[in-house]
Amino acid sequence: MTGENERAVQAAVDAEFRLLDPEVRASPSRVSELLDPEFTEFGASGRRWDVKSILAVTSGGTVSPESPVQVSELSGVVLAPDVVHLTYFADNQGRRAWRSSLWRRTETGWRMYFHQATPVASEVE
Repeated sequence: MTGENERAVQAAVDAEFRLLDPEVRASPSRVSELLDPEFTEFGASGRRWDVKSILAVTSGGTVSPESPVQVSELSGVVLAPDVVHLTYFADNQGRRAWRSSLWRRTETGWRMYFHQATPVASEVE
């Protein structure tokens, strides 16, 4: 990976971890700074989300400060200039899922364009 690609992947990783931070998740304005206006998510519940629906539930406390999301097997790759794909395994208080995010660089920084979570039964990985 070139230096520029490494920096792009690291920027996306940093932004992903900000979105997983309970303090950020509790602030609709901070979350909106990280989501692309065209953001779409297919959640582990099977629900489809957009920016408006995510911001409506943001302050609901989906990530506990006492039990932050545990991330493992994190991997990132540059798909095109200014587009990074991240994949990782997440455990949020026993709710386990493989996660996939597309990040794109905009004039205002890196923003999540797409996210998908595929739930994993606790006995399977």
